[in-house]
Amino acid sequence: MKKPEGLKRLLLAAVPGLAADPTRLAMFIDKGKLTARGTGTLSFEYSYTLNIVVQDYSGEIDDLMVPIVAWVAEMQPDLLDRAPNEPFTFESEILDGDAADVSIDLELTEAVRVVRKPEGGFTATHLDEPSREDAFAGVCGVNLWQLLLREDMNPASVIAVPDRG
Repeated sequence: MKKPEGLKRLLLAAVPGLAADPTRLAMFIDKGKLTARGTGTLSFEYSYTLNIVVQDYSGEIDDLMVPIVAWVAEMQPDLLDRAPNEPFTFESEILDGDAADVSIDLELTEAVRVVRKPEGGFTATHLDEPSREDAFAGVCGVNLWQLLLREDMNPASVIAVPDRG
């Protein structure tokens, strides 16, 4: 599965303080399923809950949530259309002082196309999500990634974009 690693890279780059101590960020895959059809192809889809845990977080909660919303808009845009407009859930345990442990749950899917090679073996390609180019044209003419990352950072180097193979 490729999406968790891409989201992890984004959070470490965009959330103040996480890059200095990446051990405070943990990710778990819960309730994983693999869906396949008996159509003569080995292609399938992963579906799972990605649980993101940020321990001892003392920053602004918006600094954590905005990068996740931006990532969802790019990598799992169907979550933005879920009724009742709740793309993900979260819980928080308030600790001493200004710190909290924050747990975020995202329901993710990843389609995988499997093609047999003529010489034997196979190639598995994780497919991009369907395009929503008109849904998030940006905020005030600014791409969401520009709000999160320095201008000298290339979003493609932070976000794992699966090849279309």
